[in-house]
Amino acid sequence: MTPVEPWRFTVLGYQAGLAQPFFLGLVLAGLLVGLLALVSSLRRRSRARAVLHERHAERFTPGVSVWRPATRGGLYGLGLALFGFALAQPQCGTKSELTKRRGIDVVVALDASKSMLARDVQPSRLERAKLELTTLLDELKGDRVGLVVFAGDAFIQSPLTSDYSAVKLFLRAVDPEMMPQGGTNVGAALRLAKQVLDNADRGSKERVVVLLSDGEDLGGEVGDATDALKEAGIQVLTVGVGSESGEPIPVFDRRGEFVDYKKDADGNTVITRLDRAGMTALSEATGGAFFFQPRGVAMSQVVERIDQMQKSELESRVTVRYDERFQAFAIPGLAMLVLGMLLLPSSRRRAS
Repeated sequence: MTPVEPWRFTVLGYQAGLAQPFFLGLVLAGLLVGLLALVSSLRRRSRARAVLHERHAERFTPGVSVWRPATRGGLYGLGLALFGFALAQPQCGTKSELTKRRGIDVVVALDASKSMLARDVQPSRLERAKLELTTLLDELKGDRVGLVVFAGDAFIQSPLTSDYSAVKLFLRAVDPEMMPQGGTNVGAALRLAKQVLDNADRGSKERVVVLLSDGEDLGGEVGDATDALKEAGIQVLTVGVGSESGEPIPVFDRRGEFVDYKKDADGNTVITRLDRAGMTALSEATGGAFFFQPRGVAMSQVVERIDQMQKSELESRVTVRYDERFQAFAIPGLAMLVLGMLLLPSSRRRAS
């Protein structure tokens, strides 16, 4: 069901609105209940007059009231209508509040090279890396996240943002077949991640690059990038994806069907392995750490590490908050329902 947008309007110079106007349907239902109760009572009275003369109706139907059922139904209907209006969340008057978001800036460098198609972890290294990143986005609280995707070259997939759902949307579009240049250039990804952090508006004191990769670096630029990150005080937390035993790289056709395994120039099958030593050395050089869970998700440990870092004020904004007035309708609605239950349909008087 598509959510209904809040209604906003002005009443006597005050900002007012209904946060959940969908529930106004209950108001109409309550009014309909009251109307049906009145019509039913009048019809019952007409049928009694048709059978009995008006002078004998009181004698043969002692204590039977025409207006009691109508009043009872009206109370139920009015109570339902008031509850419906309360559920619509009527609001009147506003308050201005200063909200602050505290956290750190995190840039995730995601390896999208062909080696990430290897299936030594299921369903593939890339899908496992996406799962790790999704876990990170689900567990972060207030931190800004950016996404850099790389193969032979690196590019910004998502700028720094606190909108985690937007990052997830960009993540779905990552595909090794769409990368403009083959290979694996970890150094280019690290330099671009540093650039994103350096250009951040009101950047945090603590800054982190999370590298998701199998660690194979064919670019040879990691050393310079690592030195630049260390000098800037940016930690690199590496998350290894893959196995050290190695796995061939599958090749797929345009329809996504498996064709063969990747071969080198001599026709030998290329085997890709997790470079645990290289990723560990990279992270430790910047004061970071290496994380690896062959049968689980390592990102929870990364989140624990991030939570221990010093948080900074990343942004502050003035938000307008509407004053809720649902109590003024919910309490009378409850009173109407209670009165309806206490009111009997007849006075049960005995004939004299």
